Amino acid sequence: MKKVKNLVFAVLLLFVSCIQAQTEEYVREHYDKKEVKIKMRDGVLLHTTIYSPKDKSQEYPILMMRTPYSCAPYGEENYKGRIGPNKFMVEEGNIFVQQDVRGRWNSEGVYDNMRAYIPNKKGKQVDEASDTYDTIDWLVKNVDNNNGNVGTWGISYPGFYATYSLLSEHPALKAVSPQACISDFFFDDFHHNGAFLESYWRAISLFGYMKDQPVTKPWYAFPDLPTQDQYQFFLDAGPLTNLDAYYKEDNVFWQQIKDHPNYDEFWRSRGIIQHLNDIKPAVMVVGGLFDAEDLYGPFNTYRKIEETSDNYNILVYGPWSHGDWARSSERQAIGNVYFGDNLSRDFQQNYETVFFNHFLKNDGKGAIDFPEASMYDSGSREWDSYAEWPPKAAETKSFYLGADQKLTESASADFENAFVSDPSKPVPYSEDIKMVFTPRKYMTDDQRFAARRPDVLVYETEVLEDDMTITGEILAKLQVATTGSDADWVVKLVDVYPAGAEDYPETQDYLKMDNYQMMVRSEVMRGRFRESFSEPKAFEPNQKTEVDLTLQGVNHTFLKGHKMQIQIQSTWFPLIDRNPQTFVPNIYKADAEDFQKQTHTVFGDSEIQFKVLK
Repeated sequence: MKKVKNLVFAVLLLFVSCIQAQTEEYVREHYDKKEVKIKMRDGVLLHTTIYSPKDKSQEYPILMMRTPYSCAPYGEENYKGRIGPNKFMVEEGNIFVQQDVRGRWNSEGVYDNMRAYIPNKKGKQVDEASDTYDTIDWLVKNVDNNNGNVGTWGISYPGFYATYSLLSEHPALKAVSPQACISDFFFDDFHHNGAFLESYWRAISLFGYMKDQPVTKPWYAFPDLPTQDQYQFFLDAGPLTNLDAYYKEDNVFWQQIKDHPNYDEFWRSRGIIQHLNDIKPAVMVVGGLFDAEDLYGPFNTYRKIEETSDNYNILVYGPWSHGDWARSSERQAIGNVYFGDNLSRDFQQNYETVFFNHFLKNDGKGAIDFPEASMYDSGSREWDSYAEWPPKAAETKSFYLGADQKLTESASADFENAFVSDPSKPVPYSEDIKMVFTPRKYMTDDQRFAARRPDVLVYETEVLEDDMTITGEILAKLQVATTGSDADWVVKLVDVYPAGAEDYPETQDYLKMDNYQMMVRSEVMRGRFRESFSEPKAFEPNQKTEVDLTLQGVNHTFLKGHKMQIQIQSTWFPLIDRNPQTFVPNIYKADAEDFQKQTHTVFGDSEIQFKVLK
């Protein structure tokens, strides 16, 4: 068990560190640390750590992050190196606050994963918005040398709490930056369009085990697995119900996932986007174009605020994986593909610091020179500035799936491609043999290994004679049929490099960028949810059926000499769990005999809609 406990600390470190920061010695020299218990309106005490500049000659704004991942190290004598969003803000001087949310680590109360928002709270009713309000109210009244302005920020789950702070409506909250923010667990992290991300299964340990008192050490452990081969482990495990051997009934989150296979009120109530109306604080939403964990959340958080509010609201997306923008790597690469130098440093200094300073130190006075959307072009390797997102200048262009693996501009209803989908031999999502906590690098992985399988359909353009920039969401309107009664449909957009393309230093030894097939965007639709995420519906065997699938936004130029490729498949393992391909009420409770080999057909009038810049 010791090895697994050590893994707990290692994973925790992954969540709360690896951000560009000063050393612990620097923070100790320039900041005072204080730990307090702040009482919420229902009497629950939340552990809160406050780092205040030793220089008391001026007043400072308060920058707060609320987290389920711990404010460690605990004890006023123990300092951490990372106390704020970036090192530049720490050097300038701000009051930095970190808080263990209700029911986590050294805070009291009962934890509720993605706690539902309660509109029009009465009396001692609480949610994360009221906890945020009560915390801000205490801070501005009790922390010396604060200037009365508060900002919140956070990455991933702390990004969810940053979004949630917008609903607190405290007048001191002036600037918020949700980054890689979870927005809805049926579309972020643990599910994609209803398909369970089995590759996230180990992360359930983090959220599923409850505690009944404040703690400063982990009270949960990760499953001690017998192999480093993720694909083989889950294949050998069989149906999801067999994973109960690792998570018992005391893992609340695992039980919730299994008991709520559809988008019912349990999941809907935990979504935050539907509540983002009439937002007042300034907002800077940040995301990574290759974030395998939270791609859906930032795009849709920004969009909802833009639709419903008249506040300052901007969007920044770079060629980053989960949280890369907060790290200190000089070379920015995702897996085998290099994108540029010092992109994270430049964001921290020229975007994040400027944003918070403008609204928290300058009270929002004067102009701030940011575009509405700053989007990195992951093909041409340069930043684009847009007056709106998605850009209105883009035109809709449709491609169709043609014979001889051609991606064409004309539909052919008579053409069809069939393949056999075998749940006992699913298509891998990666060639790498490893056991990952959550997947990352596959977002730009070479797709040749998949393209050469008979159960993956491939369609591509001729070699491009001119650059072609795709921006915004992609809509796949598939026309399909299956001999079974259920199926998953996976669509991948791929950039095919030309022969002779040079390797990057990051390119894995066994690969070449010569003819590299870089995945640009991908998504899955669990076929039973094609008409409704709340009311699943079986397929009629051998009946042509439309399945629409939205791929999250891209900003990518397919360069002259490259080709654009579409791949279509039905398994993607173990990124997502296997579909039995026979309709069952709850896939989490499917038996081994439910998993059946089926033949799937994709028709030539399947349409892929892109937004192409003029």
